[in-house]
Amino acid sequence: MHLPVIVNDHRGLRSIYLSHLNCVCVCVCVCVCVCVCSNAYPLFVFTSQTLISVFACFPQCSESQKLLNIAKELLHTEEAYVKRLNLLDQVFCTKLTEAGIPQDVITGIFSNISSIYCFHDKFLLPELKTRITGEWDSNPRIGDILQKLAPFMKMYGEYVKNFDRAMDLVNTWTQRSSQFKSVVQNIQKQDVCGNLTLQHHMLEPVQRIPRYELLLKDYLKKLPDDALDRKDAEKALELISTAANHSNAAIRKMEKMNKLLEVYERLGGEEDIVNPANELIKEGHIKKMSAKNGTAQDRYLYLFNNMVLYCVPKLRLMGQKFSVRERIDIAGMEVQSCSSSCLMYLFLIFILTAEEKEDWIQARITHMLAYI
Repeated sequence: MHLPVIVNDHRGLRSIYLSHLNCVCVCVCVCVCVCVCSNAYPLFVFTSQTLISVFACFPQCSESQKLLNIAKELLHTEEAYVKRLNLLDQVFCTKLTEAGIPQDVITGIFSNISSIYCFHDKFLLPELKTRITGEWDSNPRIGDILQKLAPFMKMYGEYVKNFDRAMDLVNTWTQRSSQFKSVVQNIQKQDVCGNLTLQHHMLEPVQRIPRYELLLKDYLKKLPDDALDRKDAEKALELISTAANHSNAAIRKMEKMNKLLEVYERLGGEEDIVNPANELIKEGHIKKMSAKNGTAQDRYLYLFNNMVLYCVPKLRLMGQKFSVRERIDIAGMEVQSCSSSCLMYLFLIFILTAEEKEDWIQARITHMLAYI
């Protein structure tokens, strides 16, 4: 039932529905109306002239309820996570095996995902579900479960260490094998994939451990110091935090690879872009001064740790955005600020604003200093 706030303005009572809280309204007099809410909800008092006092319109959540909410969030996200593990192990991995992709390639891509899926589907998820949905009133705790099962999360170390190689194999076989590419694309079109790529789903096991860490930290903040679950929860956090450090490093590498993949697609498959040795430092529009007639021409620069790609925009709505006009090795390159008197150079490029110019210079200088 909506919560009505009733206001008497001498022209009749008007109800303003604010939320889905139960309440009982009682008129006290002609000028004052009091809204008394059930379940110890706050009291609203209005007069015909001004609002005398308004307390919070939502019930305060007890500490025990906050702990239950965290437990429910853990269970809800675990159920969704197990579905993603099923997608990786029972769909992608199985279909690629059936398509005749070599077993060493399958293992190189999916590593020990079958073991991870089995652990969560057969052990962690059932225990969480039983505790949170069936036993919480008599045993409101999750630390003991996580502390008991956290050592098994060491198996994530193998998956995380193999992650870079797995990404390389996916990219290599997508380009090399039409069969591999067809199977992956057909699965990615299914609703269960949610319009996300194989690489995106492969990242989920890497991201999962840091999420356990965050939930446990939140849980411990709200757990009383003398709670029976505190010791187990702290031990579980210690074990999971160690695994999370490795996962966070892999996540940063994946974000870096995603940036390279975006550049690769924008350049229409420019070779040697998706390479773990490459690091995109900065990109942006510039203007090139034509040597023939002095007109300004649109260009685009990609600054990497080892090269600059000097690109020309392509007039396309979709697909390739730029073509590479020049690939410039930056080994030994010096950074200088140049004025309009530098026309002695082969060609002159200039940035739209002084701030952008300084930003480009600092990006290159900062990168060079990092390797000194």
